Amino acid sequence: MKITIRSVAEEAGVSIGTVSKVINNSGKISEKTRKKVFQAMQKLNYKPDAAAASLRGKRTKLIGLLVPDISNPFYAGIARSIEDRSHEVGLNVMLCSTDNNTEKEKNYLALLTSQRVDGLVVASAFRSTVLLQETIDRGIPSVLIASEIPQLSINTVTVDDYKGGYLATSHLLDLGHKDIAIISENVRSNEPRLAAYKDSMREAGIDVKPEYIMKTEATIQKGYECAKKLLLLDEKPTAIFACNDLLAAGVIQAAKELELDLPRELSVVGFDNTVLSTTTAPMLTTISQPIKQMGAKVVDLLRQEMEESKGHKERLLMAPELIVRQSTASI
Repeated sequence: MKITIRSVAEEAGVSIGTVSKVINNSGKISEKTRKKVFQAMQKLNYKPDAAAASLRGKRTKLIGLLVPDISNPFYAGIARSIEDRSHEVGLNVMLCSTDNNTEKEKNYLALLTSQRVDGLVVASAFRSTVLLQETIDRGIPSVLIASEIPQLSINTVTVDDYKGGYLATSHLLDLGHKDIAIISENVRSNEPRLAAYKDSMREAGIDVKPEYIMKTEATIQKGYECAKKLLLLDEKPTAIFACNDLLAAGVIQAAKELELDLPRELSVVGFDNTVLSTTTAPMLTTISQPIKQMGAKVVDLLRQEMEESKGHKERLLMAPELIVRQSTASI
């Protein structure tokens, strides 16, 4: 059976006219309704017809934003900063959360292309470099935020992850800690943070224990599970550097369950400086990323490419900052 605009309307529970307005980005449609229509199109694998596609030359003032997990406070902050700047310059944002799933990345890219987005922002852990390259080759202006993909010719806005990892580890070393473990996420941005940890330890003349290095997914639960393993070792660490605040929150949870006195018996450093860092007890020492400035810069770069289509791509590397709170102390 051929999938038509009527099929999409019935699936979404809206009128054909509403679906048409969403496809052509015309009229006043609520974000809730727009999302229902997009979901119906994705479920039915509906592609707008050639007549709609021929409108490609007309600006839609719509940009796509792909994030791995909108429930992560860091990506929520990134999305908010991008939306704020977009609103200031007259652009609308369509948000897609991919769950680090290649199939979802593929589907969302197809959907965004069918919606004739004027540009695309990709946040951090995009799995399929090939799909992203194909999107760039189709002439869709694109910008990468919070990560780097060196093999792609793409504008990039990111924090200096190596410096951030160095600041975190050096802070713990300055407090007298030697048994320092690290919990990192399996994404590109965490690789330089891990490298900085290893370099800092070697510069201090400390051998890095293999069992002190753990890699996992970015959730509080995974941080908790990794911390439990570390804190039940015969030679447990006196400090843990968690490469994002979600993991750090899980570390604090595990330490409390094991009745450790924080920070006297265990110091914890996070990364990102999200809202979580001031809601943990004790409040979290962490590495701050300039999320608001990063979001504004990425939108400005995208607009510049949309208007000028320059061959030269910029790489903006922003400085992290150590924020000392109550989760770290001298040993």
